[in-house]
Amino acid sequence: MTTATTCPACTSSAIRIFHEQRSIPVNSCLLLDDRDAAAAFPRGDLVLGFCRDCGFIFNTAFDIAKSEYSARYEETQGFSPRFRQFSQELAKTWVERHELHGRSVLEIGCGKGEFLVDMIAAGAGSGIGIDPSFRADRMDLPGAEKVEWIADFYSEAYSHLRADAVVCRHTLEHIAPVGEFMAMVRRNTPDGTIVLFELPDVACVLEELRFWDIYYEHCSYFSLGSMARLFQRAGFDVTNLDVAYGDQYLLLDSVAGSGGGATVDDLARLEAAVDHFEREYPRRIDALRADLRSGGRRTVIWGAGSKGVSYLTTLGQDDVIEYAVDINPFKHGMYMAGTGQQIVAPEFLATYKPDLVVAMNDIYLDEIRAELDRIGVDADLVGA
Repeated sequence: MTTATTCPACTSSAIRIFHEQRSIPVNSCLLLDDRDAAAAFPRGDLVLGFCRDCGFIFNTAFDIAKSEYSARYEETQGFSPRFRQFSQELAKTWVERHELHGRSVLEIGCGKGEFLVDMIAAGAGSGIGIDPSFRADRMDLPGAEKVEWIADFYSEAYSHLRADAVVCRHTLEHIAPVGEFMAMVRRNTPDGTIVLFELPDVACVLEELRFWDIYYEHCSYFSLGSMARLFQRAGFDVTNLDVAYGDQYLLLDSVAGSGGGATVDDLARLEAAVDHFEREYPRRIDALRADLRSGGRRTVIWGAGSKGVSYLTTLGQDDVIEYAVDINPFKHGMYMAGTGQQIVAPEFLATYKPDLVVAMNDIYLDEIRAELDRIGVDADLVGA
């Protein structure tokens, strides 16, 4: 196994290894047609390193050759009313804050395209969406006709594309050479262009021991400070930094410029968070395993995405948890990579009658409880 010894964000060699998981599924959003294929899904290693100089955290053992992002990549969260509300509110905020009414937006990593259409609905005039997993047959939202859709990876090949704003949400964490990538984005982006990014917050993950938010596809992990430092190093002037969605997400506003602006001095906090995670992670896993096996409860997880795959892979309780529930109809009847749980619709629970439902993201607890009440399931509901 080859491991990286320098930071992809700042090239420092001051790397501290603090967390390892061997032989985990290399993809969490590729669904399988049968249980055997799911159980035999390719695996790789996760060895997290913390850069003491810039705060960036990354999988030092990541192998890009094991990644697949294609039309069968099922990543959308757009079926959740809670997430849709957040997406629409963020689109409105960005359009109004940066006066994008009637102007153009390019989205790097647009997924199935919902957010770019949200920006059109909020007042943006036109868009370009780039993502290898985009599905034209799934895009039927009003405003989609104002967007040019490109099913591909963003690269130098698209340096000719121009827009008043560049948006990128939950994509950079899937890219290993983050310094090179952001330098490329800057080369492709004329001075004065608005650049807006959203990413998961690793500080929240480490401090709250949210181990299910650590998985192979996420090879790069940012805090507000490490994200700001990367953008400034690449030549973006950071104009706003914030956290959102129950403090789970980072938001960064910037302008293509000379590399200045706002930052956050969070290196000491990150070092303490790394210490905490390294120390408490084994205890957390042991406690959860014991709890899941106690009382003979029939248990399901709610959320058959990356968090669910990581949760099940890490805990290894395949004989305790047989099913994963998801509201995305494109997942129903499929099987989860690595562990092989079948994915079922919420209505399945009316006959299965679980005793315990474990939500993979506690921000959806109210939404899930409403669904359980709707189908008449009286089960305990807890966040992971």
